[in-house]
Amino acid sequence: MPKFLLRRWHGFHVVALFIIAALFIGVLTVYQWQLGLLGYCLLALLFIYVIQARLAFERDLEQYIRTLTHRVNKAGEEAVTELPVGMILYNEEYQIQWGNPFMKNFMPKEFTGETLDRISPDLIPAIKKGAAETKITLKDHHYFVYLRQTERLLYLFDITESVQTKLLYEEEQSVIGLVYLDNYDEVTQGMDEQLQSRLKSHVTSALNSWANEHQVLLRSIAPDRFIAVMNHGSLKQLEKTKFEILDEVRETTGKDKVPITLSIGIGTGEEPLRELGSLAQSSLDLALGRGGDQVAIKETSGKVRFYGGKSNALEKRTRVRARVISHALRDFVLESDQVIIMGHKNPDMDAIGAAIGVHKIAEVNNTDAYIVVDPNDINPDVKKLMEEVGKHDDLWSQFITPEEAMEELTRHTLLVIVDTHRPSLVIEPKLSEIVDRVVVLDHHRRGEEFIKDPVLVYMEPYASSTSELVTELLEYQPQKLNMDVLESTALLAGIIVDTKSFAIRTGSRTFDAASFLKSHGADTTLVQMLLKEDLEQYVRRSHLIEKASLYRDGMAIAVASEDEVYDQILIAQAADTLLTMNDVKGSFVISTRQDGKVSISARSLGDVNVQLIMEAMNGGGHLTNAATQLSDATHEEAETQLKESIDEYLEGGTQE
Repeated sequence: MPKFLLRRWHGFHVVALFIIAALFIGVLTVYQWQLGLLGYCLLALLFIYVIQARLAFERDLEQYIRTLTHRVNKAGEEAVTELPVGMILYNEEYQIQWGNPFMKNFMPKEFTGETLDRISPDLIPAIKKGAAETKITLKDHHYFVYLRQTERLLYLFDITESVQTKLLYEEEQSVIGLVYLDNYDEVTQGMDEQLQSRLKSHVTSALNSWANEHQVLLRSIAPDRFIAVMNHGSLKQLEKTKFEILDEVRETTGKDKVPITLSIGIGTGEEPLRELGSLAQSSLDLALGRGGDQVAIKETSGKVRFYGGKSNALEKRTRVRARVISHALRDFVLESDQVIIMGHKNPDMDAIGAAIGVHKIAEVNNTDAYIVVDPNDINPDVKKLMEEVGKHDDLWSQFITPEEAMEELTRHTLLVIVDTHRPSLVIEPKLSEIVDRVVVLDHHRRGEEFIKDPVLVYMEPYASSTSELVTELLEYQPQKLNMDVLESTALLAGIIVDTKSFAIRTGSRTFDAASFLKSHGADTTLVQMLLKEDLEQYVRRSHLIEKASLYRDGMAIAVASEDEVYDQILIAQAADTLLTMNDVKGSFVISTRQDGKVSISARSLGDVNVQLIMEAMNGGGHLTNAATQLSDATHEEAETQLKESIDEYLEGGTQE
């Protein structure tokens, strides 16, 4: 029963008792008036006492309420003035009308009339967005702000301690790294033991000094491999230095004419140590796949950052890996009922040449093979080659469209992807998703995007071209090899195009591969005929080149007019031509393509890693040959982004 009903019920009860008592005394008075008079006197006294008690209770209650109200008001006043919570009232123009004393810690004594920007530039935008809460930083303190839009009132709560605790937790998270000496076995092979010991001492000393300086636990687990354990705070410091240890080791060992490069794979994130170890190994594989001499940092979210990678991949003198891969590929071919070979979209001479070479490997192993080519997406530079293939009935019959390839698939089909490792760039992505067994042969530096679960990968960034790699695989096929002139010439043309006639990215193994092809009938005169260009194309390229200017440190940038449209091949050829000019270390050509995208083609002679510059713009490629495409960007915007990417690269690091 509610309290006010109880109080009313008690009042009626008392009145009723008095009435009953008065009636009883009245009856008594009839019979004994003296007792009745005495009873009425006692009843009157009792009534007076009850009234006085009631009044006293009400006075005490009123005093209690008055005292409690005073205490509550006083507590409220103290909360506003004493508690470490900021309170601000502002008007419709976002000007401060009142602030409690706590705000004087961050504001001048007279801050009334100041705008909220005086406190933090983030407040007014948050209010305009209708946010209920936000976070700001004031004098190295972090505050959580509740925004009471209706009352135009702000509450600021200090969360500095929790933020610092979170930062401390993040900085103390474990990080696992794997350090690998890229070419240690190659360099020390046949080396005098004393010189080998001194070389290892130089490298180990440099690594130990680096580890001690940055609080890294470093332990050797093999002659050319170390494991590094650190916390996230140490990793952030290493990233600030752009991992200078890469340059230090390369320069220190280079003084002895035996330059050794490092590759470092790092796993970081909120994962158990076992998972971080797997991330570190995956990062190391990625760094090595990109040519080594760099650091790959992979987070549990999948994000990858790269540092270094400024030197060209060193050519491997031993051919053991090529022989092993060749035999492994032969085994896969023999286990298959057919082989489908596919390159990248808009295939160039290297992709077609390598595909023809892989077709030859399947042929010598008596396995049917088909080369996938989209007739509507043929690179102008390979049209002459395709015309020659069309005259070769046996070979031409093995070229099929993507639709025909999908129809030819069986459970035992082997798919070989050449000259790319990115699923988004292949001619028919569905093939790589459907076929269970996929082989990847490529000479580009490995990127984050990669064919899913290939059964065999042969990626050597030191190689001039995929045609060179395939030629070496042909050399180690156990069956007697009889190559047609067109087949060997196509492979040689792929090498010549990618090396700019043996001018760049050319090693001793490149000449060995060319010699092998020449001995099997490659026709250099036919190569020159296949590489001839149209006079009109030459004139258009010259018109594009004349727009070039030097930026900084030998970076030449040519920007076409907004209304000019060039095909990708001509843009790339212009970049190649710019590279032959004096004082040019890297060349970049910006132009609109036929598909409406703005293309940037980048080239270098090896001193500049244009791959890193293009990756910063969501592109990719090789150390000396890379590109990117931008959607919804003007030439001026593309040039601005390019210059920012070049500046970042020249400062020593890049992130992806």
